[in-house]
Amino acid sequence: MIRAMRTAASGMTAQQMNVDTIANNIANVNTTSFKRDQLSFRTALYRTYREPGAATAGNFSNPTGLQVGSGVEVGSSLKLHEQGDLELTNNPLDIAINGPGYFRVQLGNGEFRYTRDGSFRQDGDGTVVTADGYRLDPQIKIDGLTSIAVGQDGSVSGETSSGGRTNVGAIQIFRFANVGGLKATDANLFSETLSSGPAQQTVPGDAGAGFLRQNFRERSNVQIVEELIELIQAQRNYEVNSRTIRVADEMLQQVGQLIR
Repeated sequence: MIRAMRTAASGMTAQQMNVDTIANNIANVNTTSFKRDQLSFRTALYRTYREPGAATAGNFSNPTGLQVGSGVEVGSSLKLHEQGDLELTNNPLDIAINGPGYFRVQLGNGEFRYTRDGSFRQDGDGTVVTADGYRLDPQIKIDGLTSIAVGQDGSVSGETSSGGRTNVGAIQIFRFANVGGLKATDANLFSETLSSGPAQQTVPGDAGAGFLRQNFRERSNVQIVEELIELIQAQRNYEVNSRTIRVADEMLQQVGQLIR
């Protein structure tokens, strides 16, 4: 009975973390370019009473053996980097990536981070930055220009005070061999890891990379209906595990009454 309680408790702990993950997905349903998380579970250690294939009487072998599991544990979390819907904003500095790829921004300490949040701004120097002031890399400066135009290939141009147009650079996007290996931080940012592999700089639209869409931003890829279904299932699983604990407790009480 004690083993059953601990096994069921591991199930409750796993479902609690599942609910925490679902809650984070729902909370970020309106976060620009947010990518939903999904947990994967794995069995905990097994206690082996008889080895499969062990010798039995008459020189025969045990066909199945006897093993009893000790519950479940959270194996890993997976960030699902599926494309979110593109929303028209009519803001010339809102730029969405339609397809694979990430923007690279530089933090104040010189480190690089990667994001699909293309809701850019212009700082006091005319440099294109994120809402938190992180500069887009490679840097794009649009000081004194109007009618900013961003091509699908990342080229950036603007109209000067004299009425002519000038090209001020190009936005590059970055790809990874394993996007699931990126480490999520705050402010819609990711950092590369050994699992993700190094960032590979790419011209938008080349070699399977996504192309840019000006005046659009990418919405979260969270589907509320799916999250609510997952939430109900997690709640029911939690209830069943708690019921298992109650049953084991009742059996333990009956054993105690026999002793009396």
